[in-house]
Amino acid sequence: MSVERENGENQFSESEDGVSILKTDDSFMLKLKVLTDHFTQKYDREPSFVVKVPGRVNLIGEHIDYCGYSVCPMAIKQHVLVAVAISNDHQISVTNVNTNYKDFRCDLDKVKACINDAETGPIWYKYFLCGIQGALEVIPKEKIPKGILAAVWGNVPANAGLSSSSALVSASVLSLVHASQFRLSKRDLATISARAERHIGTQGGGMDQAIAFLGKAGAAKLIEFNPLRATDITLPESAVFVIAHSQAYHNKASTVDYNLRVAECRLAAQIIAKKRNKNWESVRRLIDVQDRLGFSLEKMASVVMEDLHEESYTIDEICECLSTTYEQLKETSQIASFNASQTFKLKQRALHVFQEAHRVAEFERINKDDTLIEDEKVLLLGELMSKSHLSLCKLYECSHPRVDALVDKAMNCGALGARLTGAGWGGCIVAIITKDKISQFVEDIRQYLWESCTKYELDLDDLVFPTEPNQGAAIYTL
Repeated sequence: MSVERENGENQFSESEDGVSILKTDDSFMLKLKVLTDHFTQKYDREPSFVVKVPGRVNLIGEHIDYCGYSVCPMAIKQHVLVAVAISNDHQISVTNVNTNYKDFRCDLDKVKACINDAETGPIWYKYFLCGIQGALEVIPKEKIPKGILAAVWGNVPANAGLSSSSALVSASVLSLVHASQFRLSKRDLATISARAERHIGTQGGGMDQAIAFLGKAGAAKLIEFNPLRATDITLPESAVFVIAHSQAYHNKASTVDYNLRVAECRLAAQIIAKKRNKNWESVRRLIDVQDRLGFSLEKMASVVMEDLHEESYTIDEICECLSTTYEQLKETSQIASFNASQTFKLKQRALHVFQEAHRVAEFERINKDDTLIEDEKVLLLGELMSKSHLSLCKLYECSHPRVDALVDKAMNCGALGARLTGAGWGGCIVAIITKDKISQFVEDIRQYLWESCTKYELDLDDLVFPTEPNQGAAIYTL
């Protein structure tokens, strides 16, 4: 199956084999026991299969996937598991091993209405329902089961920038697709999952879902879009990436911050197109205007400096720049959810995107450069990561004081580079360090968090941990 391209968004069309279907071994069955026991207790029957979808850490390339640019994430060992069985009650039933998350049930034909229920906000089960809705939109009706029983377990920290929500959405899509015996490629599953998550209200670009399905043990991935491609990035053997949680929490679906940045990038692209005598109404992303102009990323950064001003733009000024009306702007520029007094920082956002996209290209080039020794590579990668964080802090304004303090501490403890990872406004950092310094570094950062934070939602082992590239999604038969 090939999923149709929606206007102006990432296109996932290249065919690839489906998600691996594996038999559980004894060691994995021990891990599954808590989940399967919970399932049996809730539903008085055993599950038929379990899907596993990992979280991810983005090494570089933040807030640029929805602008069409390449990113460099890797799947991590933390993951979401969903145990599944088919029922005959025409309902979706979902329970969570974590008792902080309440059970939920709704009719199969009311999934979308439950997602759109404004009174409940972006509650956990809505992410699961987003996946169900996304799958329902592509599975032939005759193949859809009469009902689904599901139980969820996960150890990806929530609201931490490690893609816990996208992992749950992707796991939900995969659960219903497999239950329907409807085999799709990993790429199609990625695009369906990316579109599905937009039902919750966030306008993501597809990175999280792509690495969830295309992740590979032992290699980070350069994820490119239009069409979706995933290329192995072999990292220096002497380098270790460490994830540390700032303990500042942010749910990107619960505030306007994330979608405001998406809108600012679109508006910046449209104004540049208009100033350069291109059809601005067909421009959706910054990569669109770059393609039309045929300029390099470095040249596009210069264009931003020439065409956009430092001060925030009002909606009236944007309408004047584009020779359009407020009503038309709401149709073309993703601003309908903002009030008429909203202002937009266009120069800063666009400059970050073009410079960050260039850093991703440099990150790939350095890793592939056989003329560089390992130590040189690690130093250069660290420099790029630190420049990325400075840009996220100063230009994109999506950091948080605790995140900035943790980045500074990581650098003072010997990291060669450190940056915010994920959507931001809280969550985790990722730091690069050499293997010989890893033990002391992790100990020092854990001690810092112990001393500086008063609220502990995670164990210290889960707050700071080294990570390596892990495998993407899998299905386990029981």
